[in-house]
Amino acid sequence: MIEVGVLGAHGRMGRAVCEAVDAADDMALAATVDRDESLEKVAGCDVVVDFTLPGAVMANLAWCVERGIHTVVGVSGFDAPRLEAAREILAADPEVGSVIAPNFGIGAVLLMQFAARAAKHFDSAEVIEAHHPRKIDAPSGTAVHTARLIAAARAEAGLDGMPDATETDPQGSRGADVDGVRVHAIRSAGYVASQEVRFGGPGERFAISHDSLDRASFMPGVLLAVRAVAGRPGLTVGIDDLLD
Repeated sequence: MIEVGVLGAHGRMGRAVCEAVDAADDMALAATVDRDESLEKVAGCDVVVDFTLPGAVMANLAWCVERGIHTVVGVSGFDAPRLEAAREILAADPEVGSVIAPNFGIGAVLLMQFAARAAKHFDSAEVIEAHHPRKIDAPSGTAVHTARLIAAARAEAGLDGMPDATETDPQGSRGADVDGVRVHAIRSAGYVASQEVRFGGPGERFAISHDSLDRASFMPGVLLAVRAVAGRPGLTVGIDDLLD
């Protein structure tokens, strides 16, 4: 049995993780921690799942590494500098692993893979994401990661910048620019997490999309990471490699 602790256990994602771990045949929900509770409650766990906040996650990661505890992290805000800081923290114990993923939804991960594959075949690509209005960051980590994958695929294919004659945009209607890929964020009641990537080329349009209608959709990916992290020392970004 994998002894699992959950940080942020009273949040929306944390509660779903607790239910999923409790229902898994090969795991035991050993401890839960929420705001203002001591991390010492998870000291004996094999794996700690962290769905807290960007302001707390790095200290949580360091605390776990110091005690030889593997981590699975679903907190937003892991840009390149923060991922590098996580690698430095993990270097203190080369036997400890951490899976930090922008999205644990298997369908969402497949969308990102398909988007990267399609990107080299179209002149234009833009990302549209929609989340519930309580989400604290925009654009989402998933959208940023998707845009970076698209940009990398285009660069590898030797494609130039995408066509766009916009000269003035005082209200920012063209969205965020992530490595040359435009990303548009919607925050609206009625959504959990949705993403669409729109491609365009001569005489055709192509779109791929994914919708998470319930937080249960993320749990297969979380459990997959919990099972795999002990065998992957160091930092693993995303669950792409775990799907195989």
